[in-house]
Amino acid sequence: MDEIDIPQYFLCPISLQIMKDPVTTVTGITYDRDSIEQWLSTAEASSAAAVCPVTKLPLSKSAGLTPNHMLRRLIQAWCVANVKSGIDRIPTPKSPLHRSAVIKLIRGAGSRRSRAENLEALRKLEELAGDDGGKNQQCMAEAGTGKSMISYVMRCFDDGDFAGVDRALRILRLTWSPTAENKQIVEEKNPQFLQSILWILNGRLENSAKADALVVLKNAIEVASSVFLEKLKPSFFKEMVRILRTQTAARAVLKILIRTCPAGRNRTKIIETGAVFELIEMELGSPETKTTELIFCLLAQLCSCADGRQQFLQHAGGVGLVAKRLLRVSPTTNDRAMRIYESIARFSATRAVVAEMLTVGGVTKLCMILQADCDVYLKKKAREILKLHSKAWSNSPCIQLYLLTRRDLCTT
Repeated sequence: MDEIDIPQYFLCPISLQIMKDPVTTVTGITYDRDSIEQWLSTAEASSAAAVCPVTKLPLSKSAGLTPNHMLRRLIQAWCVANVKSGIDRIPTPKSPLHRSAVIKLIRGAGSRRSRAENLEALRKLEELAGDDGGKNQQCMAEAGTGKSMISYVMRCFDDGDFAGVDRALRILRLTWSPTAENKQIVEEKNPQFLQSILWILNGRLENSAKADALVVLKNAIEVASSVFLEKLKPSFFKEMVRILRTQTAARAVLKILIRTCPAGRNRTKIIETGAVFELIEMELGSPETKTTELIFCLLAQLCSCADGRQQFLQHAGGVGLVAKRLLRVSPTTNDRAMRIYESIARFSATRAVVAEMLTVGGVTKLCMILQADCDVYLKKKAREILKLHSKAWSNSPCIQLYLLTRRDLCTT
């Protein structure tokens, strides 16, 4: 390919590669669509004023990019003529999705005139949302697809009709963005929006649709205000823990519980559902690393209060599970596991609990942390926990004299 004389005007000024989808900006310069869109997006993300890379004139994303069909045909013809030289033919690119087309489909999905029209519009929106590498999703989000799909789901809830709900949820999941507009929608539709999601989770739908519903709920919870989260009822948390037992979209449920836990009395509401016990049982099943990290993150929050620690200690495998996971999963898990042990050692360490920490290997792991290549703050926490109960553990063979001197253990 290096021996072929490529016409200069076939090359994108940004990537210096043959253009696959040439587009002309308002400054009159032609670029490959992917290159100039990435250029504009980078400027937007950094809050900098975008300029034309060649002319240095102002160039906004809203100014539009005009397809250069003539140049594209010339490039394609040249590629075909040079196939024997190793040049790949460039396929004709798809036309970009226009906002007007999305708005038309949104209106069709929200129309009360015909259910068949609703379902056909949803089918087309779902097809668009899953196509074109995410470009369509951005256009659809900007056109107000999120608000429309939330309204559709709630309408189905009011009518008691599941028709099209699975498609609406998938569209909403694919086109969601954490914007101020979507946050406002969630706040305004409370509690009807939550009720509609819970209705879906209890309905006769495929697990894939319920998984989409949980991801949608997670996205909504992430942008919700603390005032919104504080109003969540115990029944909401009971439903979340019930779903957690089924392992359906477990990570989404865990993220929902982690996000809602600090607000108001939510920590107590979660504990009252028996969540601590369920989390321990779930972790005993040896889930993936990311799931373990989430489980320990939630357990650490719940064990920061007395009721949570009590429930944790009532499970025969709780203390041993923390010892087993320490230094074996990830730095994030180590941090949360140490927080759990610290809470228990400081506030719930009865003689039986202290003895159990020794028996199940918890004390051994604390000693290992002092030798391991861990963060300094973890070593400090381990040393503090060991000092708290030095009298109970000092005679144990697992504590080496060179790790814990009399000064380390007995001074306060």
